[in-house]
This record gives sequence, C-alpha cells and structure tokens, in this order.
Amino acid sequence: MSKDSKKKPLNKYIRFTGIALQMGLTIYLGSLLGEWLDQKYPNDNQLYVKICTLVAVFISMYSVIREVTKLTNKDD
Repeated sequence: MSKDSKKKPLNKYIRFTGIALQMGLTIYLGSLLGEWLDQKYPNDNQLYVKICTLVAVFISMYSVIREVTKLTNKDD
C-alpha cells in the first residue's frame, strides 16, 4: 500500500466530520437568531425560532448535498 492510498480515505472522513460540524453550527446559530428575534419582537408561538431554525436546516442540507456531490465527482 502506498502512502497516498491510506491518506485519501482518512481525508474524506475528516471532510465529512467537518461537514457535520458545519451543519450543526448552522442550525444552532439559526435557533439563536430566532430566540433573539422572539425576545425583540414578542409573539405567542415563538414563531421566529421555528422559522429561523427551519431555514437553517434547509441551508445546511443544501450545503451538505453540495459538498457531498463535489466529493463524489472528484472520485470519478
């Protein structure tokens, strides 16, 4: 086994771990923004937390799909 063949799979795992951390951070920051907006503009249903968290989930999913597509296209 060459040095490059061992390094390449490890590099992918590190990359996927980074993607997961980025996804979690995006969702967390979205929920914090929603909490801040709910405190600034009070409402009964915590609408801003729900909307901001949902938007953050969609943004992070788009980012993950884009990164995974890039990684798989590099392998071909």
